[in-house]
Amino acid sequence: MLQQILNDMYIEPELLAELNEEQKQVLFIKMREEQVRRWKEREAQLEKEEAKTVKPKRVAVKTVSWMKASDNDMWVWVMGEHPDDKPYDQICDEIMAERAALQAQKEAEELRAKKEAELEKRFSGLYMESEEAARQEEARKAAALEKSRKEDFKRREEEERRKAEEEVRRLKEEREQQIYMNMKELQCQRKGQDKEEKAWQDSLRKSKAADQRRRSLAKQTREDHRRRSLKAVERGRVAAITKAFGGEKPVVAPKPKPRNLTLSNESLHRRAGVRRSLSSSNRKEIIRWFREEQLSLRVCFEDDDSRIAPWFHGIISRQEAEDLLSEGSPGAFLVRVSEKILGYVLSYQSPDGIKHFLIDATDSCYMLLGDQIKFASLRELVEYYKEEPLTPSGGDRLLHACGQKPGTLDYADLFT
Repeated sequence: MLQQILNDMYIEPELLAELNEEQKQVLFIKMREEQVRRWKEREAQLEKEEAKTVKPKRVAVKTVSWMKASDNDMWVWVMGEHPDDKPYDQICDEIMAERAALQAQKEAEELRAKKEAELEKRFSGLYMESEEAARQEEARKAAALEKSRKEDFKRREEEERRKAEEEVRRLKEEREQQIYMNMKELQCQRKGQDKEEKAWQDSLRKSKAADQRRRSLAKQTREDHRRRSLKAVERGRVAAITKAFGGEKPVVAPKPKPRNLTLSNESLHRRAGVRRSLSSSNRKEIIRWFREEQLSLRVCFEDDDSRIAPWFHGIISRQEAEDLLSEGSPGAFLVRVSEKILGYVLSYQSPDGIKHFLIDATDSCYMLLGDQIKFASLRELVEYYKEEPLTPSGGDRLLHACGQKPGTLDYADLFT
């Protein structure tokens, strides 16, 4: 029976249903082996036939592999065993139906192409005639449309021209009115300018007269200051001579009257013959000058000559003076011996910063460099500027004397 099945390569479904799984697998393996054997015989036969020809031999190596199931055993499927499998006859019918459909579709395509060619040949002439008629119709419509468009453009152009003419006429009227108003306004301005010119001339004459009065008053004030300064110098000389010979305490000269800083705007000129303080950067020379010429005048003492004034300092630098004043409030001041000239420097702390004023010490009198008011002593100068401003702005006055640092005397080398 097995040999018959292998020869026919077919088994009846009723007989297959009687076999168990192992027998089915064995039968399947045998049938595959028979297929391989037949294939090999056929390949060998073909090789013998090809060997007789001149054609080169082809090397063809074919192998057969078996599909494995989940249990790693050969997987066998028998067509028709599963409930969803179609019978052999049904499969054959479906294949034939599919082939018939493909053949019919191919023949239909060929017939359709043939019919299309016949229709195209038949209607090509009609299509050309229809297309020509359509072109002619479109040309007529385009001509009518172009004519209508031109008429519309012409109508719009006339409308725009009319509007432009009206706009020009309106602007002309507005500009005419504007020019007229400008001319009227210019006429009124000229009348007003004539009145203002007359008032300005009157004001100019009054201003010149006031300037003349101020210059006269300033000249008289300068003469008064010069006379008071000369008197103060004479008093200082007499007081120094009296003190040197053991006389009584000199009478302090009265304070000069406050300056009227707004009366004169002319430049200040020093009188000829007045000796200026000499410049010197030698510390020993400055100390010698102070001991020989200034100490005898008691320039650094208070009114009763009992002690040195708290605002007096020795030969200290500009930076040292600023360091001392920076610890105080606006209005603090000190008078120090200059390290560059034979004279003094008034250092003052203003709200805008620290300012320094050179004090010219010549002919036993003292004055701020560039000023005209002279004083018989440094004490008089300090007392005066406690009441009067240092600068024309009027806000700088000497308020607080800046003394020595605790534990130090920066003027010790001037007396020892």
